[in-house]
Formats: sequence, structure tokens, C-alpha cells
Amino acid sequence: MINIKKLDLDETRRMIITSDIHTNLKLFQELLEKVHFSKEDYLFINGDLCEKGPDSIKLIHYVRTLIQNNENIFLTKGNCDVVFRYVFREDEGILPYIKQRKHSILNEMMAIHGKSLDDFSGLKELGEFYHTYFQSEIEWLESLPVAYETRDLIIIHAGIDNHNDWYETDESQALYARAFYESGHQSEKTVVVGHWPVVNYRAAEASSHNPIIDLEKRIICIDGGNQIKQDGQLNALVIEGGEYTFTYVDELGQEEMIIRDYTEHADRVGTVTFPNYEMNLLKREDYFTLCENRKLGIQQWIKNEYLIEKDGQFFCKNDLSTTFVTVHSGEYVKVVDDACKGYSLIKKNNGQVGWIPRECIHK
Repeated sequence: MINIKKLDLDETRRMIITSDIHTNLKLFQELLEKVHFSKEDYLFINGDLCEKGPDSIKLIHYVRTLIQNNENIFLTKGNCDVVFRYVFREDEGILPYIKQRKHSILNEMMAIHGKSLDDFSGLKELGEFYHTYFQSEIEWLESLPVAYETRDLIIIHAGIDNHNDWYETDESQALYARAFYESGHQSEKTVVVGHWPVVNYRAAEASSHNPIIDLEKRIICIDGGNQIKQDGQLNALVIEGGEYTFTYVDELGQEEMIIRDYTEHADRVGTVTFPNYEMNLLKREDYFTLCENRKLGIQQWIKNEYLIEKDGQFFCKNDLSTTFVTVHSGEYVKVVDDACKGYSLIKKNNGQVGWIPRECIHK
């Protein structure tokens, strides 16, 4: 049975929930400032402090200190917070991960002491090294609960099992569940999860990393793809007075002002997301190609620069918005990709990511 902590909270206080910080301390601090976080609020961090960025240890120490100084901050365990388990189990599959993932706590802990994987005879010796020098951090991460339960919510990193008694959820489901929003659950409470970037659910919808708040389905998904998606963001779900709102911060550059209106009439929406990159080409135009997503069976307009051919098959080379957005003169947007012909990829203040003609931001 997973470690579940039940909380009796003051319902008059504001609750802020974020997840998947992935070592990005600067962005986390910006988010707390943007929501005007104070000791009167409840703050939940729903797993994955670690991995994807260069400062896992620094963020661990920062959040650990925050929790020590504020009893209203709560942290759940995420799958990326316990990657060292593979080393302790002597799972050889972790070796390619360590070699390929420069930004991993496993490499970071070695680098702090001037070590690399070549300095160890095997996983047993590497595990002994981690235990010797980072026992405090490892024990703290392992001590974290897997879930918090309040009067109305279950806050868990990846999801719960879809059966009558969610308390019997397996830890692998709690930490690693893929696409939980699609599987659903049987609890009467609303389940708040991170882990699976929300844009992965928007293959046929307007592209954005904003949370999915589905109270009818009793699921809220808040992973904004921070550190994983090019235009990703760190989301905060805010619950106050029974109302659910959200805000976000991201690392995109300075805002640009729209200098010419553009109205999208064709209602072209969608996103190419993991793992659905294989395309059948239907109609090529000057700037975009209409494609059929082979796995999903839907049509998507792919920017020509993002199409690649390999062994006679076409692919979209990575995650990409296939949404076209309406903009108005005087509006400010952030630029995601300004290097393509004819169109620029932008992010609106409402979080929507899509294409506009280049002349909308260039004279």
C-alpha cells in the first residue's frame, strides 16, 4: 500500500498546487512571487523536484528548508525523485540513462565529488558512493508521502488505480502512470496529478500547456511540460473559495507587440505530441503540409521546416503546435520560433501556442 497522508485543512485558506519543477529553482521562485504566496496559504508540490535540469541537489535543499520553516507546505514523491532506486537494485538498464542524461541527479551527485561513471566498477560500487555522500537527501526523498488526501482532493503525482478502493493503488501507478486523464478513476474525490504533460492530450485541440480542470471527470492535470517542452511552463493551480483558477510562468523571452491583425478562419487546431510523430503527407503548400498523423488518424498542418524523411517515411521531428491563432494589433505575445519562412510560432498570454504570419510582428 502506498504512503497516503490525510490532511484536515482550513477551507478558508487558499490552496496552491504545482508539480514537475524539474530542478528549475528560478522558475519556481517566479511562480511563488506571481501567486503572492504567503504563510497563510497551503502549498502543494506534486512530485518531480529532480531531473531534466542541472540543479537537483540545490532544489532539494531549498524545498527542504521551505518545508522545515512552514508547516503549510506539502510535497509528494515523483518518479524522477527516486531514480537512484535503479542503481540500488543494480538494474543495468539505468546505465544508458546515466550516460545519455547529462542533467540527472545521478550524474550531478558524482560531479559534486569529481567523479564520473568510469570511476566505478559497477552499480554496486556506485550505489555505495551515493549512500556514503548523499544519504540525507536520499532518505528525505524516500520519506515523502506518495499522496495527500483532503476533504475534496487526492493529490498524487501520476494517478490512482481505476478500481473501487484507490487506497490499494500500486506505487508504480502512483508514480509512473501514463495518460491518467484517459483512464479515469472511481474515487468520489477529484484527483490532482502532474507527471504527464497536459499538451499530450491536445493532439486535436488548440495547443497549450494550461492545466486541464475537469470537475465532471474529477481529474485535474497540471504538468505544463516545464523543462521538457520547448514552449512549456510551470503551472500553479489555485483553489480559493471553492473556485479553481490557474496561472503559469515560463522561460520564453521578451514579449513582442503585434503590429497587424490576423484572424484565423479555418479553425486549424492541434498539437504533435509524444509519441505520435509519424506522418502521411496529403497536401504540400508553400509553408505548411497537411498530414495524416499515422497513429492517431487525424489531420494536422505541419510546418515544412519540421518535417523530416527517414527511410521513405515522414516524421515531425519533435513536439509542435499545429494550431493557427488569431491576434490583434497592440496585443503582446512571446515568440517560440521566429526562424521559419512565412510564419512565426508564438505563445499568447492566455497560454495558447500557434502560428501567425510573420508580418504580424515584423515590419
